[in-house]
Amino acid sequence: MHTKNSEIIIEQVSTGIKRKILSHSEKLMLVELSMANGAQGSKHSHPHEQITYVVSGKVSFYEEGKPDSILIAGDSYYITPNSVHGLIALEDSKILDIFTPAREDFLKK
Repeated sequence: MHTKNSEIIIEQVSTGIKRKILSHSEKLMLVELSMANGAQGSKHSHPHEQITYVVSGKVSFYEEGKPDSILIAGDSYYITPNSVHGLIALEDSKILDIFTPAREDFLKK
């Protein structure tokens, strides 16, 4: 199965944050986020493993119990299940989030 980015519906998640759900199965999901400078991904947790990859821009990443990290294009971060985490875009940014298993809550919208 292939996914053409240009054909995916863009979802406005919150102020300054847009999401595209890319390829996925029941066990794995790839999600693209576009974040405007200053946009904030609220602190949250979920039972999924997650890897975040910064495609472009610069973000400040928070994970409970760890020092904040500044991530730039090419950097990635592994997030353990159920950990509280969030981020703030320090400039216009694009990130890829990879989840296992897939985020069913994203698909039910």
